[in-house]
Amino acid sequence: MLAIERKNMILRMLQEEKKVIVADLSKKFEVTEETIRRDLEKLEGEGLAQKTYGGAILIENPNADLSYTIRQKANVDKKQAIARKVVGLIEDGDHIMLDASSTAVYIAKELKSKKNLTIITTSIEILLELVDVSGWKVMGTGGTMKEGNLSFIGPHSEQMLLNYHVDKAIVSCKGIDIKRGFTDSNEADAHIKKVILDSANTKILVADSTKFERVSFAKSCDFEDIDVFVTDERPTDEWIARFEASQVEVLFGTEG
Repeated sequence: MLAIERKNMILRMLQEEKKVIVADLSKKFEVTEETIRRDLEKLEGEGLAQKTYGGAILIENPNADLSYTIRQKANVDKKQAIARKVVGLIEDGDHIMLDASSTAVYIAKELKSKKNLTIITTSIEILLELVDVSGWKVMGTGGTMKEGNLSFIGPHSEQMLLNYHVDKAIVSCKGIDIKRGFTDSNEADAHIKKVILDSANTKILVADSTKFERVSFAKSCDFEDIDVFVTDERPTDEWIARFEASQVEVLFGTEG
């Protein structure tokens, strides 16, 4: 196993269990405890973990850009619940823009039950997911591939998006704050998501419940910039009132 693969697996374990033990990891990966400590030092240096006596704990960092392999395997049940709810908003024949979030990948999987869709996306992973779907028009933006992610960013990607107007746009975010709105970990992603939203009649933002009360680095949009918010479980009454004040429809995955 490559060192980067082992480190990513340790990070996935941290995401799921919130803490890891050096001795347990040493046995699991059949490497020395010193090797595991070096892995944990790297995760600590990236702001993703904090070393403790005999192990490490997860640092919930809203500004961290995790690789797509990590993001895809985090909070899977929540993303699937969101995806099932979003499908109810989509009609056969719709033109849709999807961002490169891991939640959007799960939405793309669920959308395969629909007919004659046109999908425009910045996500290479979604393009691969939909490669065998017949009867659809699937378009990638092209552009500069973001390091560590199967996604396109940059002026070429933005210009392609600006050439089209769609029925529905679906984007996600890294943080949701009742005063600061919706934020992402970097300016490039935040900007592309704003461009996607501005290109649609109906603007849909999706985010699982772990994103509430978090603020990331760059603002992507405000409450007034979206029409529908979809999450996995019912927000608090305070949050419901905030969305209603901006005339945003709130849907959550646990609804019947």
